[in-house]
Amino acid sequence: MNKKSTKVNMFSALFNKFFKEKDERAELLQNFREAQRKGVINLDALMMIEGVFQVSEMRVRDIMVPRSHLVVVQEDLGVEDMLAIVANSGHSRFPVVDESLDEVVGILLAKDLAHYTDVESRASFELKDILRPAVFVPESKRLNVLLKDFRESRNHMAMVIDEYSGVAGLVTIEDVLEQIVGEIDDEHDAADVTNIRRNGFQRYTVRGLTPLDEFNQYFDSSLSHERFETIAGLVTFELGHLPERGEETTIGNFHFKIISANSRRINNMQVSLVSENENAIADEMPASVNEK
Repeated sequence: MNKKSTKVNMFSALFNKFFKEKDERAELLQNFREAQRKGVINLDALMMIEGVFQVSEMRVRDIMVPRSHLVVVQEDLGVEDMLAIVANSGHSRFPVVDESLDEVVGILLAKDLAHYTDVESRASFELKDILRPAVFVPESKRLNVLLKDFRESRNHMAMVIDEYSGVAGLVTIEDVLEQIVGEIDDEHDAADVTNIRRNGFQRYTVRGLTPLDEFNQYFDSSLSHERFETIAGLVTFELGHLPERGEETTIGNFHFKIISANSRRINNMQVSLVSENENAIADEMPASVNEK
């Protein structure tokens, strides 16, 4: 059994043991935080435990690579073109599509193309010989259930479908594990990091460490604060405390909802654009309503 499988089994055991009623989970998590303050467990251990709890509540849509960012291979491409896509992208798995992104016919693994790098072997290339079946999951699926499915099926990637059965994106086992153990860097991550991803009409996923300058440039906005350089810092200041998953606030024309965070920082947020009329209505509400 390799290290990744061992980790997955360990996390699955934690799911089965800890994911009970919501109130019980909250009490248990508070006990872990108290243990960290007393030095019984270290901060890294606490962050992993918090990640396990977060995964039980997060859904695939919260972490998937959205449709607009997919690197796909057309079914009718020649092997030379496929090799070029693999080399340029640096990815290891690719959805293979027919005429549109909604027609996924299978999954291509980069390592399976290694046998066709010379001219002689390319003459015998048949995509069907190396094409692997695609796995499809709904975007509403909880991450702890997805992780269990990955472990049992030995698949490491799944296509994500929306309520209309269209392709919404893709998700990998690495994406799920990163919610628990933190970002898993590889040789391609430095170039592939995307701080802001569009997930739908006026809805985006934004990394907490996104610089305010980059955020403003992307949205043509002017959010600023003399003490903070990242969007997470600004949101934390606005809330007045380090937020937990699910907390929300509105700054200017942006509504922020925390989708993953730990005891040290905000990892990811869902950002929605709100109109000036919506802001005006919110301002007229009693404070007790706004705080809910």
